[in-house]
Amino acid sequence: MSAAAAAGVTVRVPAKVNVQLAVGAARPDGFHDLATVFLAVSLFDEVTATPADALTVTCAGPDAGQVPLDRTNLAARAAGLLAARAGIEPAVHLHIAKNIPVAGGMAGGSADGAAALLACDALWGLDTPRAQLLALCAELGSDVPFSLAGGAALGTGRGELLTPVRAGAFHWVFAVADGGLSTPAVFREFDRLTEGVDVPAPRVSPALLAALASGDPDALAATLANDLQPSALSLRPRLAATLAAGTDAGALAALVSGSGPTTAFLVRDPESAEKVAAALEASGTCRATRVTTSPAPGATVVTG
Repeated sequence: MSAAAAAGVTVRVPAKVNVQLAVGAARPDGFHDLATVFLAVSLFDEVTATPADALTVTCAGPDAGQVPLDRTNLAARAAGLLAARAGIEPAVHLHIAKNIPVAGGMAGGSADGAAALLACDALWGLDTPRAQLLALCAELGSDVPFSLAGGAALGTGRGELLTPVRAGAFHWVFAVADGGLSTPAVFREFDRLTEGVDVPAPRVSPALLAALASGDPDALAATLANDLQPSALSLRPRLAATLAAGTDAGALAALVSGSGPTTAFLVRDPESAEKVAAALEASGTCRATRVTTSPAPGATVVTG
């Protein structure tokens, strides 16, 4: 371990939005086959790993009180998994500087898991090959590999099997809801709403991939889709008012981000983003807004 690493390693990691999320029927293992297009956005958490006598976690930032600080935290699980593979004790303190909404459908927990994995790998001088880090990410959760990779990618399987895709630059506004939504609960609601229905195998739209690559916001707006949106709206009906407030203010398109309850608004330019964000905050339909751009890099060591 270098002297710099011994003082701590900080990793910055992005949030994500699913610009398409196609969901298949429940599998025998309880998971669902997905065909999704992930897009990393410039809204970041930072995880700092420092040497310690035992594995501990602290968190600061918006809604930090909702983040578990025990071994159920994905960052703690990542450190434990990496240490077990290396045959060492997970003697590390992890501090999460939180900016991604908690339980908001933007993979904040998954981001912290990916960041902790990369930070601990650097802190402990393991030099784990990238492919192995991605495999460890997949053990931790379906969204964790993309948090490590960033950019834009097609996700299949449970979402953990990634193929990079091209993406132009886009502008976004995210509206943060009061409280979170449990991803498993949203998938259970999807199963309830589709009971007795022949759910087709998930497929990604070629038109969406072309729009994403082109950087044309109007083309992308016409192709955004989320099969979990009806389930999120069923569990949290007032999100419909948030979606309407954003589109009424000039957003090109609006959708629930992942499993929600954060809502995403595609806008044309920075000026439109500020206008939509102000209108959303004035509408009383959300707790806060975040103005961002995409794509963004994946988990990146910034100190250490």
